[in-house]
Amino acid sequence: MNPLSKAYCRIYQFFFHAALPFLPYREPKVYHDIHDVKTILKDLGIHSVLLVTDKGLSKTESFALLRKDLEDCGFSLHIYAGTSPNPTTDNVEAARRIYIDNKCEALLAYGGGSPMDCAKAVGALIAYPKKSVNQMKGLLKVLRKIPPLIAIPTTAGTGSEVTITSVITNPQTKHKYTINSFTLIPSHAILDARVTLSLPQHLTSTTGMDALTHATEAFIGRSTSKETERLSKEAVRLIFDNILVAYEHPENLEARKNMLTASYKAGIAFSKSYVGYIHAIAHSLGGQYNIPHGLANAVIMPYVLKAYGKKAEKRLYLLAQAAGILDETDTIESGARKCIAAIEELNAKMGIPKTFPQIREEDIPKMAKHAATEANPLYPVPRLMDAKELESFYHVLKGEKDA
Repeated sequence: MNPLSKAYCRIYQFFFHAALPFLPYREPKVYHDIHDVKTILKDLGIHSVLLVTDKGLSKTESFALLRKDLEDCGFSLHIYAGTSPNPTTDNVEAARRIYIDNKCEALLAYGGGSPMDCAKAVGALIAYPKKSVNQMKGLLKVLRKIPPLIAIPTTAGTGSEVTITSVITNPQTKHKYTINSFTLIPSHAILDARVTLSLPQHLTSTTGMDALTHATEAFIGRSTSKETERLSKEAVRLIFDNILVAYEHPENLEARKNMLTASYKAGIAFSKSYVGYIHAIAHSLGGQYNIPHGLANAVIMPYVLKAYGKKAEKRLYLLAQAAGILDETDTIESGARKCIAAIEELNAKMGIPKTFPQIREEDIPKMAKHAATEANPLYPVPRLMDAKELESFYHVLKGEKDA
């Protein structure tokens, strides 16, 4: 990246970081029992609600129990179960139509990041009925209050139940982008680990690594605070202590609870301190090839952390310390290497691949441009890179060359 562009990015990030304490970030009201949903809706005076989920989750026993619980209490429940793994503008429009046609008064998101992101975008359209989803793209475009949104995460990874972000894909352009506004933070979150017990192994692993990515990028960036540093380190420790237990023993409720807590903490951390190039590259791959976000983050993370080099060494050393994987003889350099090696080891133990062979050469410049546009100047990364520099990661991810 040329010096002028670097200066612009750092100045932008400096002022945004300075403004963070004054921004209207809030946390949702947290509950730990899925049966509390009916109490929340009663207290809000809600009669008609749109439940946003996906096809697979709509067939689960826990979903059937939630549906019965609400219908038995007399709520008018309307369901949109068409959310894609990378939610699209079409998904959002279809769900919005159900909301309007049935005069819904609140949103209920049941699922991982995809249903929660879809529900957030529906809320944005309800607040701005004359705008399209694409017009919400970017930072602080949704200033009006959205309808009450209750988020029930069924994965321990995205942290979407506590974040300002909705990630949406335009299927026509294959462009995946973020909508970032404080009004998108759910009003209520149900952190009930029991609904994560049926999570398949491959989703336990990739969503857990998604949470690790959130905590890591929030911590190594240049817009941290004492709070986000603490939350990031707590999340990293919980993930290293519990992700393999949850993966290998999916019925272990304690490990599931700890992963859900880690995801929540990491969600707060990255909402306030932001992410980096791992996310930007992952979003471009999700938009172009529909690669699930958690999987993309897990595969990309070691490559980007290595590329940051000495700019991230001290921070990675501190994360390795928080994870409990250092010994007394470790230097900052060796500790940083251990941190990256430990991430690679987690990926290997959980069968996460190292590459995405489906990447096409002709798509790389466009994806790199999308990643650079998303990340620069907002993301306070340790080392700035432009689109041309980011292209190298896609070649590594394609398996063409070593990192």
